[in-house]
Amino acid sequence: MGPHPAVAAIRLAVRRVLHDILTDQSRLSRTTGERTGGRITARLARPAGDIPEQTPNDQAPNGQAPNERTPSPLVLVACSGGADSMALASALAFEAPKLGVRAGGITVDHGLQPGSDLRAEEVVLRLRELGLDPVESITVTVGRDGGPEAAARDARYAALDAALERHGGTAILLGHTRDDQAETVLLGLARGSGIRSLSGMAAVSGADGRYRRPFLQLDRQTARKACLVQALPVWDDPHNADPAYTRSRLRHEGLPALEKALGKGVVEALARTAQLSRDDADALDTWASQAEASVRDATGMLECAKLYALPPAVRRRILRRAAIQAGAPAGSLFARHIEEVDRLITGWRGQGAINLPGKVVAQRQGGRLVIRQG
Repeated sequence: MGPHPAVAAIRLAVRRVLHDILTDQSRLSRTTGERTGGRITARLARPAGDIPEQTPNDQAPNGQAPNERTPSPLVLVACSGGADSMALASALAFEAPKLGVRAGGITVDHGLQPGSDLRAEEVVLRLRELGLDPVESITVTVGRDGGPEAAARDARYAALDAALERHGGTAILLGHTRDDQAETVLLGLARGSGIRSLSGMAAVSGADGRYRRPFLQLDRQTARKACLVQALPVWDDPHNADPAYTRSRLRHEGLPALEKALGKGVVEALARTAQLSRDDADALDTWASQAEASVRDATGMLECAKLYALPPAVRRRILRRAAIQAGAPAGSLFARHIEEVDRLITGWRGQGAINLPGKVVAQRQGGRLVIRQG
C-alpha cells in the first residue's frame, strides 16, 4: 500500500522541485565547462554507488581532478515548526536522498514571543530527527520599518540568505501554500496595487532562483493532513490567529466571508488569477526592457515624446526601472509615486519636480525626463 494521498502529494511536489534544481545545476555545470574548454565528466547528484568509471584522460572543468565529481547540491528548508513547513521538511527528508541531494534545515527565531528560543530548539530537534543535516537555528532582531509583518519578513529573508551562503547551499524551500497565495492576491488588490502585486508569490524567486515554493498548488489542509498521518508534531503560531495582523484577519474573517458569499473555490480562483497575472506581468516587463533603449537619446536621457507614445503599462515600467536605477528603494516605490512621475509625461502643465523615496527627484527639462538623486 502506498502512502496516504496527502503525503504522496507533498512528496511529489518536492520531487518535482528537486528535479528542477538538479536540471538547473546540470545546465550551469555544462555552461561552465564550455566556457573553460574542459570536458565535463562529473554529473550532479548521483546516488551513492552510482559513480561512473573514468579514464586517466578524462579532464574535469576548472582544473578539477579526474576522479572528483561535482558535489551534490545542498537544499535547505525554512521551517517554523508549523504544519506547512514541517510537511515540507518531511517530504524533503524523504525525497532528497533518493536523488542524491543533501538536505538541511533552518529555523528563524524572531524573538517576538516569550519562549521563542525554546521553540526554535524544538524545531531543530525535529529536523534532525527527520535526518536533515546541517540544521541551524538563527536568532534575528526585527526592526520596525514597514510594520511588524514586513519587518519580520525582511529579517527572516536576510537570515536565510546568510545561511544559504554560509552553508554553501543551492536553494531554500519555503512552505507557502495555495491559501497563502490567495491571501497575497487579496492583500495586493486591497492596496490598489498593479498587476505585479496581483501575481502573488513566484514559485521561483530570489537571487539566482534560490527560493523555491513547492506547495503553491497545494492547499493548507493537505499539508496539515500529511503531518497528522505521519505523526509529526506541529506548532500553531498564535500570531496567525491574532486579529492585530492584517493577514490573520483576512485568513479567519475575509476569505471565509468571500466563500460564504461566492461559494467554494475562491482560493483556487485567486491562485489561478495570480498565475495569469504573473504571465501578463512577465510579458509586459519584457516589452518594457526591450523598449527602453528606443526612448533614450544619444546621451541616455529619457525623451518625453517617445515615452508618451508607449502604452501606459509599458511606459510606467520604464519609469519605475529608471527611478530604482537612480537610487529609489524598490520596496518603498509605490504605484502613486510612478503615477505622479507619469503625469510629467502625459499631463505636463509646467509642474515642478516630483520627490521619490531614497531622495530621488524626477523632473521634466527641455523635453527630457530627468530622474536623479536630489
